[in-house]
This record gives sequence, C-alpha cells and structure tokens, in this order.
Amino acid sequence: MRWLLLAALTALFAFAGHGTAMAASAQRGHTVIKLETSMGDIVVELDDEKAPKTAANFREYVAAGHYDGTIFHRVIDGFMIQGGGYDEKMHEKPTREPVENEANNGLRNEKYTLAMARTMSPHSATAQFFINVKDNAFLDHRAPTMQGWGYAVFGKVIEGTDVVDKIKAVRTATVGSFENVPTTPVVIKKATVLPPAAK
Repeated sequence: MRWLLLAALTALFAFAGHGTAMAASAQRGHTVIKLETSMGDIVVELDDEKAPKTAANFREYVAAGHYDGTIFHRVIDGFMIQGGGYDEKMHEKPTREPVENEANNGLRNEKYTLAMARTMSPHSATAQFFINVKDNAFLDHRAPTMQGWGYAVFGKVIEGTDVVDKIKAVRTATVGSFENVPTTPVVIKKATVLPPAAK
C-alpha cells in the first residue's frame, strides 16, 4: 500500500513539474516543441526573443515535418548529441537556405541547451542542431570572425533531460565517412510545435 501511495505521489509531482515548466514557457511567450524519439520524449523551449531568426528557422522545419524520421547521427558523450539532417539510411534530407548565425545573442552553450550545427563557415546552419550534454564554453561567440563566431544557442531542454542522458550513452561506431553514429538508430519519430493551450 505504501509503495502504491509513493508511486502515486511521484507521478503527481512529475505531472506538476511538467505543468510548471510548460506554464513558465507560455508565460514568457516562447515556442515549445516536443521531439518524440525512439528513446523517449524531449521537450524544448525556443528563445524567440534572443534568437528570433534561428528559432523561426527551427520552427518552420518542424512545421514542415522535416525532422520526422531523422536520427541523432552524431553522439559524443561528454560533448553533445547532433541530429536533424539524416534518415536511418544516412540519406541527407534537403534543406532551405542557411540562417544568419545569432551566436552573439548572449546565450551560452551550457548543458541541455539547443544550438545550431554548421560547417566551418559561420553563417551556414540550415536544419541540423545539437543538444549540449555538458557546458561547452569553447563553442560560445567570442568575436565576429571566422574563428570566433561560435555556435548559436536558441533554446533549451525543459523536459526529458533523462532521455538526453540515455541518448548520450548509446554505443556508437563509424559508418562510412561518419563517426560517432549510434549502432542502434535513435530516431526522431515526430517533432511537434505545441499549441498555446498545451503550454
């Protein structure tokens, strides 16, 4: 009986925490997005104020269904988990034009923040993103130069940090020219912009 009571209280507090995080996001007027993955759900809050172009870009890809069926194709424990560009067969999905790099917005690449992946060119980010699994200050903006631009943070995980922790610990291997690929695909089954009423 005590066990059942404890389980019920745990579920109640978990639900209350869920509501609190979502309500706080709604109060700030920020977009909230749910990533339903093969290892559990991750809920992220976008910073529409400090990273308006990047947040809008991500939101548009979500609305278009771009992320549905993509994988976390690069997973490095102690660094980050990266996804949004490839399907399970490692076929790259087509993207729109790159978005301006907003890494100079004051947001830091801290643990559980969401940032844009890019090439060596500062303003080359399209659809791929990553979630920092530790504080990665070396990725922050330092100067408006090729070497100093940094990687634009545009949101953070507000629910599902345990899922992020599970993903970062998966076994990886080299697949063709790709390194750090999970041996069992970690799939983003669906990405959804949550309506205001659900926040």
